Amino acid sequence: STFVAGLEKLKKGEIEPYGVPLAGELPIDFKDIRIVGSYDVDRAKIGKKLSEVVSQYWCDVNSLSDDPAVSTGVHLGSVKNLPIEAEGLEDSMTLKEAIERLVDEWSKLDPDVIVNTCTTEAFRPFGNKEELLKAIEDNDKERLTATQVYAYAAALYAKKRGGAAFVNVIPTYIANDPAFVELAKENNLVVFGDDGASGATPFTADVLSHLAQRNRYVKDVAQFNIGGNMDFLALTDEGKNKSKEFTKSSIVKDILGYDAPHYIKPTGYLEPLGDKKFIAIHIEYTSFNGATNELMISGRINDSPALGGLLVDLVRLGKIALNRKEYGTVYPVNA
Repeated sequence: STFVAGLEKLKKGEIEPYGVPLAGELPIDFKDIRIVGSYDVDRAKIGKKLSEVVSQYWCDVNSLSDDPAVSTGVHLGSVKNLPIEAEGLEDSMTLKEAIERLVDEWSKLDPDVIVNTCTTEAFRPFGNKEELLKAIEDNDKERLTATQVYAYAAALYAKKRGGAAFVNVIPTYIANDPAFVELAKENNLVVFGDDGASGATPFTADVLSHLAQRNRYVKDVAQFNIGGNMDFLALTDEGKNKSKEFTKSSIVKDILGYDAPHYIKPTGYLEPLGDKKFIAIHIEYTSFNGATNELMISGRINDSPALGGLLVDLVRLGKIALNRKEYGTVYPVNA
């Protein structure tokens, strides 16, 4: 809803593009982005106009330039223990049938870019395409997650259409799973992902890059995140929290070239914090002549707007990559 509300205001010139990293640097304008479809698994939202759903969170957005009805998606247990009544296509049909339904609907909507923002899931990568195809054929609802089903459906849609892009901003491995990357290349699908890190993690990455450039030796890193929105509630599930930890922790070795001891993952749920999460970062490093220094940073960051601004760019980059036929995953975007 934050992405939709912010995009509408951008298109109407009501706000400045703060928080959109590549605001004026891409050949595709904000006004060129059209929302042709929307999916949810919350029974209270399905069937309603997108504007009606968005206005529940953003009272200053009463109408949308593009206002599709919210269609039924796939959940596969991803919203278990959350305070919503879930409804998914897989409740009344096989996974194969659900995928066929999605591909048929998308073929009518004709999107260039499909964005996955569903709740963080507990997942296992596939590693090879054969295992993925078998899980779908066997209707293995325990093995597959909603994101994996959406990504597979996106590949079939891209093949049928002649190209599409799939943007995955949750931690489930798609761009980092060889099975899905191979599938994407074979079916003319561009894949971006995984996990739209937009709060403390990119800030920590920037600090680590700064220290690496100056040849400081990082001794340890601690990063804490506590929030009160639906995603942080989902992350109280150990399996889902572990998924988030995978994508966050990988930045240390990627940037430094060595795996400094670190603790980087969502730390807890506190409802009064709402969407404005609390973050704390501690980094200890060695400088010239053995001097040991410490950085301690704390702050409050609005979670959804940070991701919403990033999505404005990712959608446009997805279309650019699609036009260039850069099928598979695009590392410079993912990084």
